[in-house]
Amino acid sequence: MGEKRRVAVTGIGVVSPVGIGLEAFWQGLLAPQPTEERRVHDFDPKDFYDDTKAIRRADRFEQFAIAAAKQALGQSGSLDTDPERIGVLVGTGIGGVATHEAQTLVLDRKGPRRVSPFTVPMMMVNAAAAAISIQYGFQGPCETVGTACATGTHAIGTAARWIQHGLCDAVLAGSSEAAMTPISINSFSNMKALSPTGISRPFDTARDGFIISEGGAVLVLEEWEHATRRGATLLGEVLGSASVADAHHITAPAPEGTGAIRCMQRALDDAGVEPSQIAHINAHGTSTALNDAAEAKGIAQLFGHPGPIVTSIKGVTGHSLGAAGALEAAAVLLSMHHALIPPTDGLEQYDPDLPKIDVVQKEARPWTPGPSLSNSFGFGGHNGTLVLGPA
Repeated sequence: MGEKRRVAVTGIGVVSPVGIGLEAFWQGLLAPQPTEERRVHDFDPKDFYDDTKAIRRADRFEQFAIAAAKQALGQSGSLDTDPERIGVLVGTGIGGVATHEAQTLVLDRKGPRRVSPFTVPMMMVNAAAAAISIQYGFQGPCETVGTACATGTHAIGTAARWIQHGLCDAVLAGSSEAAMTPISINSFSNMKALSPTGISRPFDTARDGFIISEGGAVLVLEEWEHATRRGATLLGEVLGSASVADAHHITAPAPEGTGAIRCMQRALDDAGVEPSQIAHINAHGTSTALNDAAEAKGIAQLFGHPGPIVTSIKGVTGHSLGAAGALEAAAVLLSMHHALIPPTDGLEQYDPDLPKIDVVQKEARPWTPGPSLSNSFGFGGHNGTLVLGPA
């Protein structure tokens, strides 16, 4: 194999519960966590669709992805390359569950003839990636990743490989989720995964579960030389990534953070970066007892003390499941741009039973941007890590 091509980030689009668009999202990350449900409020799909009729045929998770893609492309500008060399890799953890639930009720209450013929294309997990490809005429590989809470991280990592190894010159990569439905919420609640107090407290001694949320983010990834030739603004670089399995349990992480350690180490190896060079880690940090313990142990073992600066934006955003990894990659890139790392909101007292890691509390922390990790660990033992660098 030849030398890997470099991968630049030239566009970022965000739809989140704390802001739509980069500036609103960034301000949201610096603000206290909302007290209301972590839904994307004030979202109007008409702001992002050219054909308003298509909105009625799109599940909310697809609408988020279309909105994020439009923002990202608007920032990136014309990709100026053969459409057959532009790919789309946009994933989702659950997909069109709102459509599925709504049409199940239609079937039960009104009968089979009233079920919408658009049900399948609305609920299929590849709907968002397909819609982006169709709307913009991108004819390269168009695929979907579905690895629970690791989805967004895996999508960006795999898309970067498409560019590194010459399959594409540009890829729209990210993830989207709109699973705040009665069945999803009650299922998570009944498995005791959600916080009964309604507060996200990553790494806190009183953490008692995650806060479910929704959203989506899409990055424009581009071959470095291609991006510089066309004069694109470089927002960051994907240096490497990794994906490994715990092979341990359907919901619980591997004990002692062994899966997290292997994943972070492989990502470092892929990027050609030493642990001592990592300046920042955006933790998965869900505010659940087992996840935060496993991740803290993994970070402490691999990086030592004090180690990199750590934060979890889920204190503010909540946990958007399959969309989380893409939103957090966007947060890392924004932290580089602003030379500021947002605090881990909700963290009042660091759990003394966890190994000590350098988690940002209370106030955002200035830093000198350098190579950073973004971690995602999903149900089923799916682990993903991105290594991102400043441009």
